[in-house]
Amino acid sequence: MNVNLITLRLVRASTLLLTLAGMAMAASQPRVSAVLQPANQRKPAPEFVLKDSSGKTTKLKNYRGQVVLLDFWATWCEGCKEEIPWFAEFNRKYATKGLAVVGVSLDEDGWTAVKPFIKSAKVPYRIILGNDATAKKYGVENMPNTFLIDRHGRIAANYVGLVDKDNVETNIRAILSQP
Repeated sequence: MNVNLITLRLVRASTLLLTLAGMAMAASQPRVSAVLQPANQRKPAPEFVLKDSSGKTTKLKNYRGQVVLLDFWATWCEGCKEEIPWFAEFNRKYATKGLAVVGVSLDEDGWTAVKPFIKSAKVPYRIILGNDATAKKYGVENMPNTFLIDRHGRIAANYVGLVDKDNVETNIRAILSQP
């Protein structure tokens, strides 16, 4: 058998094995759950003033009266990209009940990276461009990092890592039922 053909087959087999191993690792990535903080123990979410893709200013305080799912993410973050369809589903299911989903992109390339991504991924909720100061206020060191903020602007839950979808939805429903 030709040495080049054998080499080609080995390269293909190796590529397939590496791809399958990567998929298995991603599938086995642990999901993070969070327990809702009792209302009297919740701390105020840090205020921010950031811009969305159209240049419109977004302030956290403008969401008072709504439950906010605040997601710090980036286009290069695989866990973040896995969560986006879930958050889109929550937006669709619970927006009329008072949920606002807001994504805070921490991409270093800014809108150059973010605009094409949100267009191709058809992200249906507001995306704003974050910065180091905002990430620091929230203590974001790794992504994804998601906060559930109650109607009074207080942090009810914090998810550091890939969220457990069912846990987030359960917590959203619980907070939406609170005044």
